[in-house]
Amino acid sequence: MALRAAAIGIGSNSLRLLVADIENGDLSTVLRERIGLRIFASLNSKLEIDETMIHNACEAVLLMKRSAEQTGAEKIYLFATSAVRDAGNKTEFSNSIFKRTGLKTDIVSGEMEARLSFLGAAGQNSAGMIDIGGGSTEIVIGDRGVPQFACSLQAGAVRLFREFPVASKADTQIVIDAVNRLLELQLKAIQQMKTPAQWVGVGGTMTAAATSIQGIPWQSKDKIPGFTATKKDIRRVMETMAALPLDRRRALGTVPPDRADIVVHGFAILLACMDTLAIDQITISERSNLDGYLQWITAGE
Repeated sequence: MALRAAAIGIGSNSLRLLVADIENGDLSTVLRERIGLRIFASLNSKLEIDETMIHNACEAVLLMKRSAEQTGAEKIYLFATSAVRDAGNKTEFSNSIFKRTGLKTDIVSGEMEARLSFLGAAGQNSAGMIDIGGGSTEIVIGDRGVPQFACSLQAGAVRLFREFPVASKADTQIVIDAVNRLLELQLKAIQQMKTPAQWVGVGGTMTAAATSIQGIPWQSKDKIPGFTATKKDIRRVMETMAALPLDRRRALGTVPPDRADIVVHGFAILLACMDTLAIDQITISERSNLDGYLQWITAGE
């Protein structure tokens, strides 16, 4: 008999919910939801999450918990990634979430985050995976669904947005160079791995790439999973959007309004990874670390 379970992921840029029926390790999606929070942007000079954001996060998690309960989820799990992982007051944050919702926050490491994304997106395939979040970027290479290399780069779309303003095509190269400096530290290990048969992309930057390249509304969910983005097309949409002011980016309608300011930075991170790792194209997956977390946490149940 299938187990209906839910995972709520507190990311650096958004809060996401997945409710799924799980049977013999296979997931069947019941519900996916997303709320833009941008916790990473709330970190102050001491790397502490401010009080307003703690309150907002508590209310958003409670809202998603109730959504999961309404679907009949028997178990609800909560985990957090880069922004909470970096926060100096992560304990206070987790305690506040628990008091408001009754859910304990599992703060996963960067390497674990990478492995969960790979498990969710790649399944049993031999593949490489790139997951671009708000605070970090995870890269995993695996064979037959088993991760053999995993790393987490301190290069997320929100993190680099705060560090490197982009107002033109030329500015994007500064972001790309910053990512390349981080990639160089991992390049030797990556080059020793077997070349993946395919590369899979996970996260909001990837879905924004799929809709922007196709020139379709960002809500077009049926045209995102399985879409293959080429390096040439990613460079094109990155350079086009870099030259546009924020209101015109939003007016395009190809990216969520709350992602329009950071989308160019996300594309620059993706392009740096593709350039450095010699990736010509990448296939977009709607599955993510939420799927991987549910598979991992319910294994054997």
